[in-house]
Amino acid sequence: MIVRTTRTPIARRLRAQPTQAETLLWRRLRNRQLDGWKFKRQFPIDRFVVDFCCTEARLVVELDGGQHGQQTEQDAARTEVLSAMGYLVIRFWNNDVLSNIDGVLETIARTIRPHAFDPPHPSPLPDGEREPR
Repeated sequence: MIVRTTRTPIARRLRAQPTQAETLLWRRLRNRQLDGWKFKRQFPIDRFVVDFCCTEARLVVELDGGQHGQQTEQDAARTEVLSAMGYLVIRFWNNDVLSNIDGVLETIARTIRPHAFDPPHPSPLPDGEREPR
């Protein structure tokens, strides 16, 4: 369940003022560039605004800068709440995004693939034909 609360104005403000790492990652995630998955940025979920979210795969990607070094307990509590809501949360340091964007994208892709939907069932057989038992 996605709950949009009063966090929407905050999310809009954050989208208007991205960090350098957020801008770089967003350029590579937007428009379904990563294996066809749709990501949203600065997306409100419950009482939080997450950096990036793929709602189809229930994946949250958070970028942590220097300020997050002092926020470990808050980040852990936030991850716990999001996990209880069915989201998998992965975190990257801004420096990792800036210095190794391909590695970050590969990690996201490897994380998201196991959560992909099962492939659709093949087309039904024409009338009168049955599969052998």
